[in-house]
Amino acid sequence: MYRVKEAFYTLQGEGAQAGRAAVFCRFSKCNLWNGREADRATAVCTFCDTDFVGTDGQNGGRFDTAATLADHIAALWPGDRSDLAGGPRPYVVCTGGEPLLQLDEPLIAAFHERGFEVGVETNGTLPAPKGIDWLCVSPKADARVVIEACDELKVVYPQPLAMPERFLSIRATHYFLSPMASPVAPVAGTDPAKASNTRKAVEYCLQHPRWRLTIQMHKVVGID
Repeated sequence: MYRVKEAFYTLQGEGAQAGRAAVFCRFSKCNLWNGREADRATAVCTFCDTDFVGTDGQNGGRFDTAATLADHIAALWPGDRSDLAGGPRPYVVCTGGEPLLQLDEPLIAAFHERGFEVGVETNGTLPAPKGIDWLCVSPKADARVVIEACDELKVVYPQPLAMPERFLSIRATHYFLSPMASPVAPVAGTDPAKASNTRKAVEYCLQHPRWRLTIQMHKVVGID
């Protein structure tokens, strides 16, 4: 059974695929935090700003088979695909929580059978199944990363236990720094911590040009 917190059609907001239309499939559960606020301080990853607990989100649910979940995701893509002729395929981003706790080869194959390109955003602590088309690894704290190559390495910055230089052995096409935000901004639309961290990330990228800055575009322009 696959457990999905939420699924929705939007634009990718970060990294090399920023601005691309996609269906996001957010799986429940993570191996670095259980999602309960009472346990945040003792979690491996303490800064997560995402609700991945349960299956009660938009278009969330439990799915008995890969086919039923793939059909569910395919139904969220707009019906007219004519503007994709000769161009990119429909795109699904498997995220979480930690998607590799649930994403497997049968589900990837089911997505492919419905014409989707499959992207994954993972913390990198679990092996990736075969067939993923776009792999983004975002390491957290001192958790051991077992994935050695990916399309995109995205480090939330700054993390004292996960500074960018620690991950230079990972082979990636793109290396990104994403400024760390507060889990909950003190006032809607403001986040002094993220503003400060953005300046720090800019300075790091200027000093280490292998790395590029990525921001959460979807939050800046106000889309889901």
